[in-house]
Amino acid sequence: MPSGGSRFVSNIVFMGMGEPLYNFDNVSDAVAVFSDGDGLSLSKRRITVSTAGVVPRLPDLGAKTGAMLAISLHAVRDDLRDTLVPLNKKYPIAELLQACRTYPGASNARRITFEYVMLKGINDSPAEARELVRLLKGIPAKINLIPFNPWPGTAYECSDEATIEAFSDIVFNAGYASPVRTPRGRDILAACGQLKSETEKLRARALLSIDP
Repeated sequence: MPSGGSRFVSNIVFMGMGEPLYNFDNVSDAVAVFSDGDGLSLSKRRITVSTAGVVPRLPDLGAKTGAMLAISLHAVRDDLRDTLVPLNKKYPIAELLQACRTYPGASNARRITFEYVMLKGINDSPAEARELVRLLKGIPAKINLIPFNPWPGTAYECSDEATIEAFSDIVFNAGYASPVRTPRGRDILAACGQLKSETEKLRARALLSIDP
């Protein structure tokens, strides 16, 4: 809560540059503090941990923290996800989704969120939307559709609005909530997925400024 203000923290998400489940002990301790009555006293339904899919840690996360789970999925085929999410080479889609099916506490009231970035001509076809629905059958889930945020030099483009809407409709009509995330911070390269690019650019500039 800001000092002297009246606006309280209402939700916390562990997500960003770094895999939370590779820092499990500190993340679980933080969840305990945030949910404690002497801490922020947040409901654990308002605390989410997002992961690329460190499968062996998922049971521990659910059992020890009770936090909500979000999965950075982004693809419905292993060959594509191997490229977009390299951890998939170690824990492929089928293994990841099986762990989600047994995630402690998952229910219709505590749905698992699947993050899916929309890439033009890469993962945004109606067939892939239908395959996503098939893969998630039996998992209490919500699918967040994320318009891709470009950065200088990227090989990817964001799907157009009509394509995203059509994808969302297929998922929604199958019974899953499928909100489209509103991009924020694109103009200053601070949106989701853009910070690494800006950091590398600043590092390169610093190296160029060093005299040999």
